[in-house]
Amino acid sequence: MLLSRNWLKEFTDTTEIADRDFCEAMTMSGSKVEGYESEADKIDRVVVGKVLSIEKHPDADKLVVCQIDVGTETIQIVTGASNLTVGDLVPVALDNSKLPTGVTIKKGKLRGVPSNGMMCSLAELNLTLGDFPYAIEDGIFVLQEDCKPGDNIKDVLHLDDTVVDFEITPNRPDCLSVIGLAREAAVTFNKPLKLHTPVVNDDMNGDINAMLKTEVQDAKLCPRYMNRIVTDVKIEPSPLWMRERLRANGVRPINNIVDITNYVMLEYGQPMHAFDYRFVKGGKITVRRAKAGESITTLDGVERSLNENMLIIANEESPIAVAGVMGGEYSGILDDTATIVFESANFFGPSVRNTSRALALRTDASSKYEKGLDPQNCKPALDRACELIQMLNAGKVVNGEIDVDNSNFEPTKIKLDADWINRFLGIEVSREDMISTLEKLEFTVENDVITVPSFRSDVEHKADIAEEIARFYGYDKIPTTNLKGSAVAKLTAEQIAENKVNDALLACGYSEVTTFSFISPKFYDKMLVPADSPLRNSLKIRNPLGEDTSVMRTFSLPSMMNVLATNYASRNMTAKLYEISTEYHPKAEGELPDEPKKIVIGAYGEGYDYYDLKGAVEEMLCALDVAEYDIEPKSDIPWYHPGRCAKIMLGKDELGTLGEIHPSVVKNYGIGAKVYAASLDLNTIIKHANSEKTYHKMPRFPASTRDLALTCDRSLPVINIEKAIRSAVPKLLESVKLFDVYTGEQIAENEKSVAYSVTLRAGDRTLTDEETDNAVRKILKALEKIGVSLRS
Repeated sequence: MLLSRNWLKEFTDTTEIADRDFCEAMTMSGSKVEGYESEADKIDRVVVGKVLSIEKHPDADKLVVCQIDVGTETIQIVTGASNLTVGDLVPVALDNSKLPTGVTIKKGKLRGVPSNGMMCSLAELNLTLGDFPYAIEDGIFVLQEDCKPGDNIKDVLHLDDTVVDFEITPNRPDCLSVIGLAREAAVTFNKPLKLHTPVVNDDMNGDINAMLKTEVQDAKLCPRYMNRIVTDVKIEPSPLWMRERLRANGVRPINNIVDITNYVMLEYGQPMHAFDYRFVKGGKITVRRAKAGESITTLDGVERSLNENMLIIANEESPIAVAGVMGGEYSGILDDTATIVFESANFFGPSVRNTSRALALRTDASSKYEKGLDPQNCKPALDRACELIQMLNAGKVVNGEIDVDNSNFEPTKIKLDADWINRFLGIEVSREDMISTLEKLEFTVENDVITVPSFRSDVEHKADIAEEIARFYGYDKIPTTNLKGSAVAKLTAEQIAENKVNDALLACGYSEVTTFSFISPKFYDKMLVPADSPLRNSLKIRNPLGEDTSVMRTFSLPSMMNVLATNYASRNMTAKLYEISTEYHPKAEGELPDEPKKIVIGAYGEGYDYYDLKGAVEEMLCALDVAEYDIEPKSDIPWYHPGRCAKIMLGKDELGTLGEIHPSVVKNYGIGAKVYAASLDLNTIIKHANSEKTYHKMPRFPASTRDLALTCDRSLPVINIEKAIRSAVPKLLESVKLFDVYTGEQIAENEKSVAYSVTLRAGDRTLTDEETDNAVRKILKALEKIGVSLRS
C-alpha cells in the first residue's frame, strides 16, 4: 500500500516529522514500512522559465536559440522543440541540475552555440499526459499553472511529496486505505484524526427506484450491494490535486469518473465500479452465479470463460462484470457516457480469490476483496463518490440509493480487563490510558465493555486488545523478564550414553555412518538368516519407494554390511565404521513395534583382526562404565564365522555379539577381505552402566607385587584365570594384569603359559612378607580348582 504524505495531511498532520522518523515509528506501532521515496530528492535546480525570444540556429536548420528568463537572470538555451512561442512558461533545468530520470544537466555547446540548460518535456520530469492532460506528449511542457519565472518547479507542479510503501498483513484490510493508515498514524504520533463524513446535496433529480432494480441471488457471496445513479455526466480530466494524489499512490489518472472510483478506493479502501447506464439492459442489475457456458469480455479486451462457482454482475441479457475482479468490456466509461451507475459492494473474500485465480486475473479490487472487507464501509464510500461528483461538477446525482444489505452485522464485544492485560504484557498501564488508546482507534468502551468497530474484524479476544495496547505503548518499552517457573534442560541417560559411544569409537579411529531404517528383504538371504528365524518377521511398508526399501529392519548388521560393501567397491581398502541404529521388532497386531537402539561396528582392512574389534568394544564399554562382563565363545550365529564369534555377557543379560563375519556372507556382499563386526544392545548396556564415580584417598602404604607364571590348558580363557585370582583375595587385591602368553618349547603341546602381575595392598598397614605369601598361596589354591598350576 502506497501512501502520499501530502494526502495524509488531510486527515492527520505529521508534516513536522521527518520521513525516516515517520517510517520507523509507524513500523514500531505495527504498520510495517518497506521503504519510502521522496519526489523532491529526485529533482534539483529546475525552475520556471519564460521564453523571451526564439531565433534560428546559425548552423542547424532543426535547432533554435532561445533566450529564457529564469527569474534571477536570462540564459540562452538551444533546443530542437518546435512547439514553443514567445511568452511561454516552461520548466528549465539549469546548469548542474538533476532530473527525476537520473540525468544531470550541464551547460555546453550545440553546433557551436552555447546552451546553458535544458527546457523539459513531460517525460523528462517523469510525468505523463494523465498527470497534465493539457500538455503534448512530444515536445516541451508548456505550463498553464499559476506561476512566474524563477519559481521552483517542485512547488509549481507539487512534486514535493514523499510516498511511503507499507506492507499490510492480510488481517488488516482496513489499512489498505489512506483513512486506515491515517488512523494508525494519528494514534502513533498522538495527533488528532480529522475524518470527513461525506455529504451529498439533494439535486431533486428523479428517483433511482424508477431507473434501476437490483437483485442479489446469493447473499453469502454478496453480503451487501449498493447503487447510486448520476446523470448529465461530463467526461473530462480530473483536477490537478486529484491527479497528483492518484499518481503518488501508483494509479494512472484517466478521466474524472474513473479517477473518482479509484480515488475512493484508495481513500476508503472500498473498491468501486461505474457502469455506463446504457449497457445495464432492462434497467436491472442481478448479482448471481455464472451459468455453465457463459463468458465475458473484460475491460482488458480478453474473453474469459465463466463457471458456476463464479459470482457475476449481470443485466437482463448477459454478464457485465466479474464480481470483485473486473468489469466487462462495455461496462466502463466511454467518451460519450451520459449516465452512470455507481456500484459499492461487499463480496465474499474466498470466492473473489478463487475466481481471480481461475481467470488468471488479479486486480487492485480483487486483492482487497480477497482479504475480507467491511460491509459497513460500502455506504460512506458510495456517498463520497457522489460527493466528489458534485464537487467536480461532473454530473447530477439521482435521488435515493439502492441498498441490498444481508450482512447482519453484530459488533464484537470484549470485556476490558486492565489487570490481566498488564500481567499478560508485563507492563503497567492505567485503565484510563488503555481506554484512551482504544477510543483513538475508534473502539468504544462503556462499563468496561469494549465494542469493536466493524472495520477491525481481526480483533476477537482479549489478547487482541492487549496487542493494541502493546503496540502503541511501544514494544521497545516492554521490559525483558524471565519466564516464570523452571525449565531444566538436561541430557537423558540414552543421550549421555550415545555421546560416550561417539567419543570412544571416534577416539579409536572409527567413523560414524547413518543408514536407512528400511531395507530389502533380500538382505536376510545375504546374511544367511534361516527361513524360520523371527528376524525375517519384518514390518512391511505400505507405500515403499521400491523393493530395496520395503521392510523395516529387525537387525542392523545388513545395513552396516551394505555400507562396507559400498566402501570396498569404491576401492577404499580400509574401513572402520560404526552406527547407533534403531531396529524394529514387531509385536502383536495393532501394537507398535519395539524399537531398541543398537551399537553396530564394522571394519575390514590389512592388519585388522578380531582383537582390534574386541579392543574397541572394551574401550567403549569402559567409557560407558560397564565392568565385570564376560566374553564367551559362541558358534551358532549363522552370519558369523564358526569359532570366531563371541557374546558379551553381564550376569544373565547378553550385551551383544562380536566376531568375524562368515566368509559366505562376505562373498554375498562382494567384499574381498575379512570383515569383523559387533552388535551391542544400547538399552541393556545403559541398564548396567555405573554412572556414579567413587573416589578414594591416595594410598598411604606401599604395595606388594608378585609375578605369577602359570600353565593351563590352551582352551582355557584367560578371563577365567583373572576371575579366580580376584575371588581368592578380594580385600587385598588392587590389580591383576596379564603381561605374557607363551606356547612352544618347554610347554606341553596342549598347554599354554600365562604370566600375571598381581598387586596387593592394605589400606591401613604395610603388608608383611608373610601376609603377601599367604595371599599368593590362596590365589594358587583357587587356580588349582580350574586346572591352573604354577609353572615349574
